[in-house]
Amino acid sequence: MDKAINLRPEQGESTPRAVAVLATDPAGDAFIPPHTHRRGQLIHAISGVMLVSAAAGSWVVPTGRGVWVPGGMEHEIRMAGEVRMRTVFVEPGTRADLGSECRVIHVGALLRELIVTAVSLPLDYAPGGRDERVMELILDEIEAAPALSLHVPMPRHARLAALCEELVRDPSLPAALDDWAQRLHMNTRTLARLFQRETGMNFGAWCRQARLLLSLPRLAAGASILEVALAHGYESPSAFTAMFRRTLGVPPSQYLHRPG
Repeated sequence: MDKAINLRPEQGESTPRAVAVLATDPAGDAFIPPHTHRRGQLIHAISGVMLVSAAAGSWVVPTGRGVWVPGGMEHEIRMAGEVRMRTVFVEPGTRADLGSECRVIHVGALLRELIVTAVSLPLDYAPGGRDERVMELILDEIEAAPALSLHVPMPRHARLAALCEELVRDPSLPAALDDWAQRLHMNTRTLARLFQRETGMNFGAWCRQARLLLSLPRLAAGASILEVALAHGYESPSAFTAMFRRTLGVPPSQYLHRPG
């Protein structure tokens, strides 16, 4: 069962400086209930996998990646395995280019080392010195980092969103456009257009992406490729591995342990 925890975000929001970095190493399979922060955050997984969910969708954050969450956006975090989390809190208005939407980024070697260094700095570091330059470099690297396709978008249409949430909660459920159209009392073409408009993806692509990305937390928690493949609607481990490699570039056995 998930273990709900309170990370005391006020530690990162009450600092007099525009940027603060905190370290959190919660117990395995922890859960942070829905909450908001006044400041924007980069939530970085040094190890483990996190699933960050908000109204607009879910973002999978494997080891060596991070998710930017704008200030004021309600979100929750589920952790798979032993997660080591590092969070960069950024005062609103500090950098406009950080963005107003969630996105997962690649955390390269430089950004990772800057974040590790910043954890040990005092929250009230002296302005104008080395410590502040470290924080400014962190923001530069976040802005420059490429976004990754680790997002499962959610529609705004309430009844359609409810069906999507069912699949996110249980990726083994069958999903067919005709069946969903019947449940929503729509014809198939209307649903296909609605799905594309609401998520930016066609129905089949969304289902494949959701099943694949949601496999990452299960793999991180120690499930076998066979278990994950069958639980996520694939006919065989080889079919799952082929889709994984085609989408993410490497087989599942390599992906979670790949350096950031």
